[in-house]
Amino acid sequence: MFIGPIGRWVHAAEPGRLSLDTMIEALSAAVNAGLAERTGERGPFMNASAPQPSRRRTYLLRTAIGVTATVLVLIGAAFGATAIMSLPSPPTLVQLMFDPPSTQGELFASRTVPASPNPRPLPTADVPMPETVPWKGSQIPLSEFLDTTKTNSFVVLRDGAVIHEWYRDGVTETTKQSSWSVAKSVVSLLIGRAIDAGQMREDDRLVDLLPELATGGDYDKVTIGDLLDMSSGVDVSENYNKWAPFTGTARMYLTTDLAEFVEQHRTLIFPPGSTGDYRSVDTQLLGMALARVTGTPLGELLARDIWAPIGAERDALWNLDRSGGQEKAFCCLNATARDFARIGQLVADGGRVGDNQIIPPAWIERISTPSPHRISDEGYAAQWWHPDGGDGADLSAIGVYGQYIYVDPPSGTVIVKLSDYGTSQDETETFEVFRTIARAG
Repeated sequence: MFIGPIGRWVHAAEPGRLSLDTMIEALSAAVNAGLAERTGERGPFMNASAPQPSRRRTYLLRTAIGVTATVLVLIGAAFGATAIMSLPSPPTLVQLMFDPPSTQGELFASRTVPASPNPRPLPTADVPMPETVPWKGSQIPLSEFLDTTKTNSFVVLRDGAVIHEWYRDGVTETTKQSSWSVAKSVVSLLIGRAIDAGQMREDDRLVDLLPELATGGDYDKVTIGDLLDMSSGVDVSENYNKWAPFTGTARMYLTTDLAEFVEQHRTLIFPPGSTGDYRSVDTQLLGMALARVTGTPLGELLARDIWAPIGAERDALWNLDRSGGQEKAFCCLNATARDFARIGQLVADGGRVGDNQIIPPAWIERISTPSPHRISDEGYAAQWWHPDGGDGADLSAIGVYGQYIYVDPPSGTVIVKLSDYGTSQDETETFEVFRTIARAG
């Protein structure tokens, strides 16, 4: 850890602003402070009245200056490199490697999605929960399932009432946690409203809405419908490796310039609409197109069109690529488990809140009907998953590291699970637990 004048300077330095003049200033201050400590002088560097240091002390001092200068140059280079690459500062990159996924939203700029001016409290109901749930060939207590899958928050609604609520130590009903890709399903609901309002169509070409992305090639054939069903073919790999963060989705997650990122990634790996392949960039492009046609940032759209009508009790935060920038549409909506549950209840109720139709019935039908192209060998429709098994009526928003908004319309069950479980999150087994809960009571 740096201490003294240099340490204070390094700590306070703005990323990408390490200049030679400021380095010299810091070094001079450090050396002056070091000599003053030995001689009792507080005057300017190498004050003539100060005793001359010994040859050995002079050598050590020069060595210290050289080492410190080298370190500062390396720090400056690191900050400069991340700025050039449109990445967060080195300290943020290091912190991202060690902070749990559920809290990483705190490290990025965000747009506030205000709580509803008319919050709708969730009632409670006394409905029994199953004592055990199936897990990998055996029956285990629900509490063991939650612990095994590193759950932070777990909320179960039945017909709009809370029948079970659990939080790990240090997490409460007011704790905001990252949605990760659950945000994709929220973007879908906003897209459905825009389509119903005539602001966009599924057969619109992306480049007709974002003309700056036109290439004159096959990329220009990508439609809004292709993006919704993950069948665009845009070549941005789904890389979640935190130790290799400069490619694919990991790079898109880190970039401080999403417009530049999508402009630089306009090649295809298959013809648009020919097959399905999960790509977070598809949702990012959807979000950018939606913001363009509505003239409104995604966070403001969410606040006005969904967050307020569902009666969300708490503010949410939608992470941006940089301060004042645009939303990471493919991820990173930070909210409480209870407010995520309200999103699920909105879908379970056919897009209605009370007497108000918030999401068009046609869009609820759209997300409830799997598209022709399966994604990762699962059913998929307009950014919502249709897990195999069961009666085929349930659907879910899913985020990496174990985030879920599960909806089972026949039983009126909504389950929110927010976790720090890892990229291989036992989704098939988790859905069997959810189905067991939905059938209980």
